[in-house]
Amino acid sequence: MTVPASLSVALLLADSRLPAGAHVSSNALEAALRDGLAPADVAGYVASRIRTVVLVEAGTAVVARALGPASDLDRLRAEWAARTPSRAQREVAGALGDGLRRAADVLWPGAVPVPARRDGPWPRPIVLGLVAAAAGLEAEDLVRLIAYDDAQTIASALLKLEPGDPRAAAALVLEACALLEPRVAELAALTDPTHIPCAGAPLTEGWSEAQSELPRRLFRA
Repeated sequence: MTVPASLSVALLLADSRLPAGAHVSSNALEAALRDGLAPADVAGYVASRIRTVVLVEAGTAVVARALGPASDLDRLRAEWAARTPSRAQREVAGALGDGLRRAADVLWPGAVPVPARRDGPWPRPIVLGLVAAAAGLEAEDLVRLIAYDDAQTIASALLKLEPGDPRAAAALVLEACALLEPRVAELAALTDPTHIPCAGAPLTEGWSEAQSELPRRLFRA
């Protein structure tokens, strides 16, 4: 049986071993646990991110995929930034995006243009969208990839910060992905930056800011 190219790309991008630096993030789980979030409530935290942060990230990535590298990516970045008020979240997205862009330069040359130095790196959802366009990843699979990546990041961090049953962590990821499934087709159809969902997450944003200021921490973000 031949594995579809789109599936192979999705598996590669979802692999934490891809040299893009994603392993340095806990999606602010470290700060959340320090602030009193109980390990038993992490599933709720993941679910809240699916309904807020992931909608913004997935919408941005899908629009980047539709527009391509020759489009007005600065406008798209501005729309994403307007929906990502946390400075720490924007900085981490830029760092992760730059890591992925450098990997893409080898795997998909020319897929992601080098951003102007004064504007900083492209955020990760924009880079993911451009990679998806170059590699033939379908829009719906891109949306699912972003949901999986967000949940898996937290699940992996949880096992390091509060060691527990890895089977429960795997179940957490599957439950989170299922939460987004009803929105997959809607998100995958986006082509206009102004139509990217706008879903605030003040507590998540606060934990992201707190994570950036922790004097001793296991994760950068």
